[in-house]
Amino acid sequence: MDSIKISTEYITLGQFLKLADLIQSGGMSKWFLSEYEVFINGELDVRRGRKLRSGDKIEIPGFGVFTITS
Repeated sequence: MDSIKISTEYITLGQFLKLADLIQSGGMSKWFLSEYEVFINGELDVRRGRKLRSGDKIEIPGFGVFTITS
């Protein structure tokens, strides 16, 4: 399980994908979310604007499990 450290109250799912090195640019987030299943705290979510806060768990089958920390 990898930790992604944030210094703000939250980041968006699109920002997370870039921070986790899963995509090259923010513009790729829409494509990534249409191609892969992303589970946030056990729920499937495809909204790139979804706010992720410290303690949230992101699971992407084939890529791994990530936790947001502050």
